[in-house]
Formats: sequence, structure tokens, C-alpha cells
Amino acid sequence: MTLDVLAKEIATQAKAEAALIIADAKQQAKKIEDEAKSEAMNFSKDVQLRADRESTQLSIELVASAKQANQKYLLIARREELDDTWETIRSSVGSPDLEGRSKILSDLLSAASENGGNMILRPVSNDRKILEKSDFVLGDDIGGLGGFILESKDGSIVLDYRFDSRLDEAWKENIREVNNILFGN
Repeated sequence: MTLDVLAKEIATQAKAEAALIIADAKQQAKKIEDEAKSEAMNFSKDVQLRADRESTQLSIELVASAKQANQKYLLIARREELDDTWETIRSSVGSPDLEGRSKILSDLLSAASENGGNMILRPVSNDRKILEKSDFVLGDDIGGLGGFILESKDGSIVLDYRFDSRLDEAWKENIREVNNILFGN
């Protein structure tokens, strides 16, 4: 065999072997590419699922937060309305023009006469003129919406006949009904 023939045969074999290596490399590259695509797809699906779960959870939290904020605003608005109602009632009861004021004071004086005629009557300034007609010794004025207190001469006993204390009791006893009237609960 001549050197040329041998070189051709080696070149042919080398080309065939190179073609096999290239075909095998292409096949391995295709396999690696397919695996990478599959991994990327799985990773993408996992990321999408995680993002969907987080989005759903976030929307649930946002809705709950918004509901809670609305409830808070509603409670604040109700509280403000109750406070306004309370102040309106106090203003009305404290007014010297309160309808039936003389009758209320007369009834309080009758009850007070039963509890102690030997006490000092200290009136709310609005009611001094009406209360001067009582059989009690009058003392200094006191603060309040109306009415009076009875105080023993030594100051050890004080009986409260002011509108304030009676109104506070009535408010506490009827707050549920006031709520129902104002807010329909």
C-alpha cells in the first residue's frame, strides 16, 4: 500500500469517526437542551404556582385588612354619633328652658324632704330661684345641669339630687336602646 492510499484510508476513517463523534455530540447536546428546557419549564411552573399562592394570600389579607379598616371607621363614626347625642341631651337637660323643669325639681325636693330636712341644700345656679322656696337652708351654688345636693352641716353626708347623676344613670341603663334607635342594631 502506498502512502497516498494509506493517507486516504486514514482520512476516510477519521472522517467517519469524526462524523460519529459529531452525531453523538449533537445527540448529547439535544438531550442536554431538552433536559434544560424541561427543568426550566418545571421551575417556571413552580414559580408560577408560588406566585399564584402568594397573590391569593395577599388578596385575602388585603380584603381582610380593608374589612377591618371599614369596621374601625364605622365604630369611630358610631362613637362620634353617640357622643354628639350625649352632648345634645346634656345641653337640653341643662337648659333653663327645659320643659317640666319645675316639676322635676318639685319631685326631687319631695324625695329630699323624706331623707333629711336638717341638711343644707346646695343648688345648681340655674335652679336657685325655684329652690329658694323650699324649707331647706340654702348653701353655695354647685356645678351641674340642674338640681341640687343635700349636705349635712358637718359635710359628712352628701345626697346627690343633680340632673347630672340621674342623667348618667339613665344613659347607662338605656345605651342599648339608644344604639338600636340610632343604628338599627
